[in-house]
Amino acid sequence: MTSTQTAGASGSRARPGGVPRLAWSVQGKPRPSDNALRSVGVALTLLAVVVLGFVGYLYFLSGVQEARAQTNLYARLQGELAQAVAPTGPVIPGHPASPASLAAVPGDPVAVLDVPSIGISNLVVVEGTSPENLTLGPGHLRDTPLPGQAGVSVVFGRRATFGAPFGNVPLLKKGAVITTITSQGEARYQVIAVSDSSKPVPFSELPNQLLLVTADSKLAPAHYIEVEAKFVEAVVADTTQSTPFPESGYFPQVSAAEAALGRDSYALIPAMAWAIALAAAALAGSYLAARWARWPAWIVTIPVLAAIIWNLYEALSALLPNLY
Repeated sequence: MTSTQTAGASGSRARPGGVPRLAWSVQGKPRPSDNALRSVGVALTLLAVVVLGFVGYLYFLSGVQEARAQTNLYARLQGELAQAVAPTGPVIPGHPASPASLAAVPGDPVAVLDVPSIGISNLVVVEGTSPENLTLGPGHLRDTPLPGQAGVSVVFGRRATFGAPFGNVPLLKKGAVITTITSQGEARYQVIAVSDSSKPVPFSELPNQLLLVTADSKLAPAHYIEVEAKFVEAVVADTTQSTPFPESGYFPQVSAAEAALGRDSYALIPAMAWAIALAAAALAGSYLAARWARWPAWIVTIPVLAAIIWNLYEALSALLPNLY
């Protein structure tokens, strides 16, 4: 056998399976299209995880967040009631708050709500009805009197998310008793009607009322449920009176985000910012994983990703109807 024949025989020596050495090494090298498909797959998986995480946040974790806020707000309001410094009305421009006219700003606790027939007890009502305000609990519509005051007071509450404080409000029946406690005292109301905004009923002309408003659906609300309750009596220092408490005389204008089923369209800006931050943090984590060992990289990255995702979810929730 010649040297040329020997070299040819040597060069065609096969790997197991009959694949020549040269051909096997070429086929084992990943192609650019494979890397692209892998990247797309990872991106879609992460997107699915974020979306499913948002659903879990809305229906589970947001309730934990609301419960913690309620605990803190209840303790705060109890202290303010004991010291007679709880709010009695909204902020009046150019008029500093005083013991005779204490002002409430959005997010402040202003009342305690009890509806025994549907299991609501010691539920703190905050000032304001924006999506952000209603993450804390039910909210008082700022252009109406506080509960217990003369006039028609309106309180919004979520139906499905952030603890669903008004989840059972549509189940209220005529005659059910509603009690509110504010800095001025205790007020009692009695339900007289439950209506749906898609099929409105004539509004009663009673001068002093409390309206409880929530979404008509726990999945895709398009309308809202309104519970109308008439004022029955007020109690101050164990003395019952048939007239409501005086109101502040000033009611601020409210934004579209504070109306029933309102959304905070400005929340889109921080949502986009947090989404960009999430992408940047994920890329940084991938880079660190390539430079370091995998576990140290994830130990550094995961807390940052969790904080960013939580803020992203809060921003996204403000884009949903405030009664949802």
